[in-house]
Amino acid sequence: MSPSWFVYLVRCADSSLYCGVTTDVDRRVSEHNQSNTLAAKYTRVRRPVVLAYSEQCENKRAAYQREYAIKKLNKQQKEQLVEQQV
Repeated sequence: MSPSWFVYLVRCADSSLYCGVTTDVDRRVSEHNQSNTLAAKYTRVRRPVVLAYSEQCENKRAAYQREYAIKKLNKQQKEQLVEQQV
């Protein structure tokens, strides 16, 4: 059985949003907060981060396509996405 894939947004300490893809959202958020080698360069200097949004995708390809689409959104559109999930 293949793993579930997720696209996620974390809110950084400076209120910016970072988008990524993972198979384990909780583990990935923890890595962003604790690891200097596994965390994205963007989030390393903007800690702590908290999960703001996650969306399960059909497969890895769909997750990366959704990530690409989300990264093209402006800040206001990303904030609306976060608010819709709450």
